[in-house]
Amino acid sequence: MTAGRPQADGVPLDVDQLGVRYSEREAVQSVSFRVGPGEIFGLLGSNGAGKTSSIKAVVGLVPRSAGAVRVFGVDPVIDAVAVRASIGYVPESTLLYDALTPREFLEYVSGIRDRPRERTAERSDAFAKAFRLEEELDTPIVALSNGTRQKVVVIAALLHEPGLLLFDEPFNHLDPRSVRLLKEILHEYVSDGHRGVLFSTHTTELAEQVCDRVAILDAGRVVAMGTLAELRSQVAGGPATLEQIFLRLTDEEEGIRTAARSVRSGGP
Repeated sequence: MTAGRPQADGVPLDVDQLGVRYSEREAVQSVSFRVGPGEIFGLLGSNGAGKTSSIKAVVGLVPRSAGAVRVFGVDPVIDAVAVRASIGYVPESTLLYDALTPREFLEYVSGIRDRPRERTAERSDAFAKAFRLEEELDTPIVALSNGTRQKVVVIAALLHEPGLLLFDEPFNHLDPRSVRLLKEILHEYVSDGHRGVLFSTHTTELAEQVCDRVAILDAGRVVAMGTLAELRSQVAGGPATLEQIFLRLTDEEEGIRTAARSVRSGGP
C-alpha cells in the first residue's frame, strides 16, 4: 500500500460534474474526468479555462458549487485530513518560507505529515542530487532563483510518497534538464500501477509528451477528452499534433492567423 493513501478505493481521482463559482462568474461548469491507477492525466487549456480552479477544488482550497470529488473514494470536504495526507500538491504560484533553507523546509513539511526523519533525510538527499540542488540545500530560500524554488516545491510534493499528485503548471521556471527529469520522475511515479498524476498545462507539447489522456478545457467546460489518437478522431483534417487539435476544438486556429496578419509589419 502506498504511503499516506486512503484504502477505501483504488481510483486515485474521480471528478463528477464539478462546478466552481466566483461571485457571478462560473469558472468551472459540469467538468467530469477520472484519473485511473497508473495514469498521468492532463488538463489542457488557455489561461482562464478553469484548470487551476478545478485542481483547487480537488485539494479543497476553493468550495465546489456543484458536483462530486473523490480521492481514493474519499470526499475532500468530508475528510480533508485523509485526502491531504494522500496527495502531493504543487500550486501554480510557488509558496515557500523565505527564511528557511530548502533542507529546513523539507524537514518542516515532512514533520507535519509525521514522516520518519531518517526516510525524509534519505529522500531529500536523493532528490537534491537528482535536481542538482546539493549546494543550495542550506541556502536561505529567499536567495534562490525561481527555478530552484520550483524544484523545492516539487520535491516537497513528492517527499511523502503520496498516492495522487496534483501539479498546476509544474514545469514553470524549470530549465530543460529539470523539465526532462520531472517527466521521467512522473512516469516512474505511476509505474507501480496504483498511483496517479493530474497536472495542468497550457503547453500542448508537454501534454503530448507526458500524458496518457488529456481533457481540453475551454471557458470552464470540457470540450474534448481522451488519448491523442482519440482526440485526433474528433477533428477533421487527418493526422494532427495536440496543438492543432487544441486550436481546432477551441475554434482558435483561424482567429490566430487573423490576429497575426493584423499586426504584421506595415499594417493590414
